[in-house]
Amino acid sequence: MTHTLVITGANRGIGLEFTRQYAAEGWRVYAGCRQPERAEALNRLAAASDGRVSVHPLDVTRTAHIQALAAVVGDAPVDLLLNNAGSYGPDNVRFGHTDEAAWIENFRTNVIGPMKMMEALVDNVARSELKRIASLTSKMGSMADNRSGGAYIYRSGKAALNAVMKSAAIDLAPRGIIAVVLHPGWVRTDMGGPHGEIDAETSVEGMRGILARLRPEDAGSFFDIDGTLIPW
Repeated sequence: MTHTLVITGANRGIGLEFTRQYAAEGWRVYAGCRQPERAEALNRLAAASDGRVSVHPLDVTRTAHIQALAAVVGDAPVDLLLNNAGSYGPDNVRFGHTDEAAWIENFRTNVIGPMKMMEALVDNVARSELKRIASLTSKMGSMADNRSGGAYIYRSGKAALNAVMKSAAIDLAPRGIIAVVLHPGWVRTDMGGPHGEIDAETSVEGMRGILARLRPEDAGSFFDIDGTLIPW
């Protein structure tokens, strides 16, 4: 059976690598990104995929984009919904200098967007074979792991995403859906910077391994790249 992936933020970095690896294994991939016309690497991948990869305009802060993608997917089962799109927000946000508008915009991308994606495609996931939903988070969203302070916008957004996914895992478990959050490691991408500990290929291979091994009792878990659990 051919499995199906819907992924956000597929035009670069980790999202592009997820798309590449799943397509190479024969998955049908609906790849969303904000500006498909500028997603050169993703478009090349789609063109060489024998129809396995299609590229769709998707800004997760725009309800019309989410609804349009859901209409394209139609009644097709979605084995994995992967909320990859995210934003760090302004750099060097210090106490006393936070930007309310930037904070709200970050929440729209990192928290509300993934929730709306789940709401739009939950029936598709429920009718699939694998029934997985995963959102990419960060250790920086962990309260227990925070020993350096700062990064108010990014930390709070990822902590909120974790809370959303934990609740969704509980609410969707009766439908057989396993929802989790994944920390990809410190990856050498545009967001992670050039000094990251691992490359995107290694990160995605690790996360795909975690997703392949998920059991119902893993629903609501906060996974590190090595498969261990991160404290909330």
